[in-house]
Amino acid sequence: MEKHRCGWCVGDDLYEAYHDLEWGVPVKDDATLFEFLILETFQAGLSWITVLRKRENFRNAFDGFDYNTIANYTASKLEELAQDTGIIRNKLKIKATVSNAQAFIKVQEEFGSFSNYIWGFVDGKPIKNQLSYYKDAPANTPLSDAISKDLKKRGFKFVGSTVIYAHMQATGMINDHEVQCFRYNEV
Repeated sequence: MEKHRCGWCVGDDLYEAYHDLEWGVPVKDDATLFEFLILETFQAGLSWITVLRKRENFRNAFDGFDYNTIANYTASKLEELAQDTGIIRNKLKIKATVSNAQAFIKVQEEFGSFSNYIWGFVDGKPIKNQLSYYKDAPANTPLSDAISKDLKKRGFKFVGSTVIYAHMQATGMINDHEVQCFRYNEV
């Protein structure tokens, strides 16, 4: 018997694996939260599958998403990244990755971890929506608006409300699996 999955991932093996194993699973470790934040910022204006297909290239190009290393990237490293055909070569997003790593570290210093900060917006518990159809999920909410505004105030770039809502979905702060999806009650 075939498992029922959210409609957005059906038919692509990489998408289905991401959906089945990662999407919507609550993430509380800073390294993974940073990885998703960076990937989501590169996704802005593009489809998620585009970024997902380049994920390993991003991991290699950005030193395993090590925010301490990225925070100290030099101009020559940024130029090297801008020439890397394995990633999305948007110079503004590449530069934003460095400033986001720096801002990420400042948030860690203030809150003890980025996880404490970001999960504080939902009192540490995922919001469980009840969607019958994935296209009914909003692109943003007043909560993602508030988080986006606060992140921008803290120096983060490319963190508009839609990007933040997608980050919240990916990291399990919001469960937007369709109610009939086999993952809905698992995450």
